[in-house]
Amino acid sequence: MQAIQLREPGGLDKLDVVELTAPSEPGSGEIKVRLHASSLNFHDYAVVVGMIPTVDGRIPMSDGAGVVEAVGEGVSEFAVGDAVVSTFFPNWLEGPARVGDFTTTPGDGVDGYAREQVVAPATSFTHQPKGYSHAESATLTTAGLTAWRALVVDGGLKAGDTVLVLGTGGVSIFALQFAKMMGARVIATSSSNDKLTRLRELGAEHTINYKETPDWGKAVKALTNGEGVDHVVEVGGPGTLPQSIDAIKIGGHISLIGVLTGREGEIPTAKLMAKQAKLQGLIVGSRRHQIEMIRAIEATNLKPVIDREFSLNDIADAFRHQESGKHFGKICLTF
Repeated sequence: MQAIQLREPGGLDKLDVVELTAPSEPGSGEIKVRLHASSLNFHDYAVVVGMIPTVDGRIPMSDGAGVVEAVGEGVSEFAVGDAVVSTFFPNWLEGPARVGDFTTTPGDGVDGYAREQVVAPATSFTHQPKGYSHAESATLTTAGLTAWRALVVDGGLKAGDTVLVLGTGGVSIFALQFAKMMGARVIATSSSNDKLTRLRELGAEHTINYKETPDWGKAVKALTNGEGVDHVVEVGGPGTLPQSIDAIKIGGHISLIGVLTGREGEIPTAKLMAKQAKLQGLIVGSRRHQIEMIRAIEATNLKPVIDREFSLNDIADAFRHQESGKHFGKICLTF
């Protein structure tokens, strides 16, 4: 089978197309999946360029979608021919957060889904949403579920709430879509006026160019009659968090997700305390969260925004496109 392997210490020029022996038949509790798609996340990029160390020969990509080719003894949830999509934490099935690292995450601590076939425990997958393509399904594992957990699971999003999303990456676009699906209002930021137009087309009531308005936190507050928003999906990290604290309402909820502006920085703790806001870190979600998200997707016919699809052989070009920051929504691999 064809696969991608990363040579250490990493870099886009160290992603090799290789031929590997196809996996054996599934054992008890396992399924064999013919993979057809993956999608790019910042976490995947951090692994392949060496920001997150991994072992030599690692198969990257945390998201995988495909078709069940065989089922092992004792598997009743899936049958041959079922369309399935992977989970980010294969061992976190349900309940409160149980994982604080990436040692079990495909494409990081273990081999991922940049390959044509895989044998894994059946609990490493869920059913795809009905009517989804493999590429569309592959966007859900990381980006989709992160946005869902931030707003619905942890944030308790309800109709009439106001949500602030930052930028036009996969998590932020999904957050906008889920917020609209749930009857919430959305304020969105970007440095591109063209992208701001597209955000409004997706349903954002207000948009802000953060380069033209550096104090966008105060601008968000002004747009909400001085109250601030109920939820912030904070993907930037230390460079944007002070503005997000300005934007949040008293008693609001900030989901701390990304480190796009760095891993450490100063936080205006006194202002956060005065806002009495909840600042909650999170990493994706559980298998149960994914099943519940897919049920909601099927009930509302929500479809992800895919910017562009690349072949598996062109994985380096796909990451270069991500690196450029020109994308709007998700970038996928199809094979």
